[in-house]
Amino acid sequence: MSKKKFYVVWNGRKKGVFTSWKVCKAQIDGFEGAQYKSFADLNEAEIASTKNYEDYKGKNTKKPTLSADEKATYGTPNLESISVDAACSGNPGKMEYRGVLTHNKKEIFIKGPFKNGTNNIGEFLALVHGIALLKSKNKEDIPIYSDSRIAMSWVKQKRCKTNMHFDASNKDLLELIKRAEKWLKENTYNNPILKWETKAWGEIPADFGRK
Repeated sequence: MSKKKFYVVWNGRKKGVFTSWKVCKAQIDGFEGAQYKSFADLNEAEIASTKNYEDYKGKNTKKPTLSADEKATYGTPNLESISVDAACSGNPGKMEYRGVLTHNKKEIFIKGPFKNGTNNIGEFLALVHGIALLKSKNKEDIPIYSDSRIAMSWVKQKRCKTNMHFDASNKDLLELIKRAEKWLKENTYNNPILKWETKAWGEIPADFGRK
């Protein structure tokens, strides 16, 4: 099975983080002075996109393979949980998010696609959607897994700290963000928000599977 990669374009027709080589190639193919690199981890790619290309030029960004002993240090995920994830074609680009039951990947909600969104926004909205759904069902003991530390921190701060530009094309997404922030400020929850350890457990069950 091929492993998912994430592509950062620092200089191209369109800059940002891309989740497919086809989309990335369209930004740099034939573009003079193109600067780009692939990453095995989304969080690393997003961090890299805020820095300079020279910081990563010539460096190995492949995810190291963990030994059995190293994997054992992460334990195993709690299957009695839900998992959330987002997918974005370009960053910004067409975005959607969903939540599934961790143990069997049964989809319990899906939203989008939205125009001109980002992966981080989707991850944030997915977490809030999952939290609100479990609270409405009086299941506040059920953990929620996310593979985005950025989204987890935004939920903790009760604010979607995106730099995304909003206009008529994505005003529905902005309204959804405001609703999510309002819900966080007006409600409490007890569900544990847990980091999905991709390098030890593989892709999160809610992953859209787009290579």
